[in-house]
Amino acid sequence: MAMQGSSRFAVESGDVSSKFDDDGKKKRTGTLMTASAHIITAVIGSGVLSLSWALAQLGWIAGIITLLIFSLITMFTSVLLTDGYRSPDPITGRRNYNYIEVVKNNLGGIKYKFCGVAQYSNLVGICIGYTITTAISMAAVKRSNCFHKNGHEAGCHTSNSSYMIILGVIEIILSQISNFHDLSGLSYIAAVMSFTYALIGIGLSIAKIAEGTYGRTSITGATIGVDVATSSQKVWNSLQAIGNIAFAYSYSTVLIAIQASQSLT
Repeated sequence: MAMQGSSRFAVESGDVSSKFDDDGKKKRTGTLMTASAHIITAVIGSGVLSLSWALAQLGWIAGIITLLIFSLITMFTSVLLTDGYRSPDPITGRRNYNYIEVVKNNLGGIKYKFCGVAQYSNLVGICIGYTITTAISMAAVKRSNCFHKNGHEAGCHTSNSSYMIILGVIEIILSQISNFHDLSGLSYIAAVMSFTYALIGIGLSIAKIAEGTYGRTSITGATIGVDVATSSQKVWNSLQAIGNIAFAYSYSTVLIAIQASQSLT
């Protein structure tokens, strides 16, 4: 209460101190560098590692069209979100610090509640996707080490469940850090890792091409009877490929949070 009172006094008196913004909230300290790191981290996620497989399943035509469609959808929603940061007037209106505030102040009514449910459902799905991806990746590393040690004929089955549990416990512990969002150094580390994801995919593709053992490409994607056994498997793989592409374009939901941390807006 004391904090709210002091911030309100600072705004009403016209004296915006170094600790508070012009709207009485805690001073935003984000810079162009931190915003860039956040955006790079959000855009270039682990989802890019599955894009090669997704294109192989959909083919050059459907795969590229799907990429373009999700790109346009994400760009459109991103523009809407950034334009709605201040409401109702983008110049003099007060700031909206999260997605639900944007929807509430621009659309009104009960719409923001439905949008909030959609947003949090999306975030939960993204978190589940990252948890599964992380567990699969760790299990793959363990299997790879096993194959190198015991040969490719060895039974190196590794369960993903234990890695999911370990990751979940680590996330619960890290979530207890109250100022975790202020640790800007993590954003720079994450940005470097994001470029690493992309470089790994490019490097593996170049290595396959250099070996001459890369798979067959097709205009229409995986061929029934050659790449997949049945038509149902073809349909399933295609739907999974579309889901992987959508997962790679899941970053627009955090743009408001990134913008709300910047002292330039």
